[in-house]
Amino acid sequence: MNYYAAPVRDLRFVLEEMLAHRSLSLPGFAEATPDLVEAVLEEAAKLAGDVWGPLNSTGDRQGAQRHTDGSVTTPEGFAAAYLAYVEGGWNGIGVSEALGGQNLPEVVASAVQEMLHGANMALGLCPMLTAGAIEALAHHGSDALKATYLPKLVEGSWTGTMNLTEPQAGSDLSKVRTKAVPEGDHYRISGQKIYITWGEHDAADNIIHLVLARKPDAPEGNKGISLFLVPKFLVNDDGSLGERNDVTCASIEHKLGIHGSPTCTLSFGEAGGAVGYLVGEEGRGLNHMFTMMNEARHKVGIQGIGVAERACQHAFAYANDRTQGRSPKQRGGSDCTISDHFDVRRMLLSMRARTDALRALALYCAGQLDVARHAADDAERQSAQACVDVLIPIVKSFSTDQAVDIASMGVQVHGGMGYVEETGAAQLLRDARIAPIYEGTNGIQALDLAGRKLQRDGGAALLALLAEVRNTADDLSKSTRLNAMGPLLSDAADDLQAAMEIVLEQGSHPEQGPDAVQAYATPLLNLAGHVLCAWQMGQAALHAQQAITQGSDDPFYRTKLCSAEFVIHQWLPVGRAQRAVIEAGMQCFSQFDSRVAY
Repeated sequence: MNYYAAPVRDLRFVLEEMLAHRSLSLPGFAEATPDLVEAVLEEAAKLAGDVWGPLNSTGDRQGAQRHTDGSVTTPEGFAAAYLAYVEGGWNGIGVSEALGGQNLPEVVASAVQEMLHGANMALGLCPMLTAGAIEALAHHGSDALKATYLPKLVEGSWTGTMNLTEPQAGSDLSKVRTKAVPEGDHYRISGQKIYITWGEHDAADNIIHLVLARKPDAPEGNKGISLFLVPKFLVNDDGSLGERNDVTCASIEHKLGIHGSPTCTLSFGEAGGAVGYLVGEEGRGLNHMFTMMNEARHKVGIQGIGVAERACQHAFAYANDRTQGRSPKQRGGSDCTISDHFDVRRMLLSMRARTDALRALALYCAGQLDVARHAADDAERQSAQACVDVLIPIVKSFSTDQAVDIASMGVQVHGGMGYVEETGAAQLLRDARIAPIYEGTNGIQALDLAGRKLQRDGGAALLALLAEVRNTADDLSKSTRLNAMGPLLSDAADDLQAAMEIVLEQGSHPEQGPDAVQAYATPLLNLAGHVLCAWQMGQAALHAQQAITQGSDDPFYRTKLCSAEFVIHQWLPVGRAQRAVIEAGMQCFSQFDSRVAY
């Protein structure tokens, strides 16, 4: 079994019932009706399930191939599948009409992204990076650059990349050495970038590289870094493609997973210097690149959710078909499928409930992105942006960590068949494992939350979210059917606030502050992820119960209640333990000497 069916019903539940299509009421979305959104989801599901999904295992087996001339071919069917995506107008779904896009809310685009990544994570990486390039260029590019490059990027006939990492400069981008020498109206770029996703391929006519580099006279450190646009092919004045630019693929990586995605080492300037164009202001390249990175980090979280959903589908299909053992006497005592055993049910329910929770939180974040970009009121936009700033590292880190665990549990459900490649369960675990690493490791995301976001506003944005959590807890407590969930959620909110206060206090210490932030960042983010996911499932429970009270007999709502009960009663306590971890202090880290332990 190796198929994927897009979770349209679950996505619609979040968009229509939990979020009540609030994004559609924002300025600029007058033509985006609920009926249109439903049609978009259904069509995206066909593309994901019928075109992209069947290529997932093919891409894994074949992988991307580099040839002696530096060209790269993608696995069989990938280029055609990407072309189908482009011809359907999917690349511009979340881009404004002014830039040539479909002008749908981010929350709808994110729902579509989940389907595509669930169907084929390796292929989905290509448009994901392009979306980030569009965002960076739209915000910081000159009018001339926008006019030349944005239409093709939005259309999808050209793709984009993000070029940050160098052999000596991973997370510490202050060590970037790639050079940019001014030459007339452009620059000559020389240097090497590594781990460049879809840096070379055969699925698009041109590849637009966004590259961090520094001028010869630039100061050391982050302030000396600028952002440059370097096309694979130069573009003539009439918009046609010109000569090949001086950028080549020196090698591709042989990876644990996502084999269909070419991960390239790119060499710039081996024959005199690649032509590049300044994007934005000199010395603000890292700031400009963060526009692209934030877009990508949210989508990596979505990516993890897509893979988790596919892992669920694989595990459920196998468990419902595999006959093994007998049920207990009180439940019949007959031969049964493994899904009838409560230990297997525990795994299946855990996978389903956590995936549902992660999806709801990621789409809530996308809805806040819509408010931050489109709300008429300045204060409302600022409040939403503060919420997004806190949520993005949580969505990226927590969703991807959970995706690895969910995919691993999927392997376990399959037993021995999960450990061989035939079922596809092993591929999902291998693919998922990259997501906690790229676009800023999950440790970096935790440091961003604890060291930047909380310290910047004293935890105000997170406290605002906790107020919403407590409101949901109150609503649950008032429900006859759901009242047991309310106090548990409320107590969890107290745990998160207490942990946050410790991090704020110790993190601001003039001497020990940096160490405290590093020691507590990951457990704080994990606690926040559990609490906020439980909050979303509390909301899901309220909406499901309302539907049932109003007479619905759709089994979907009963299943949603089961998921919510599992999350709040059985999964949330695991996260709440992180408060005790933080309260334990950091003495063990101070005393630990890795050289002695080695």
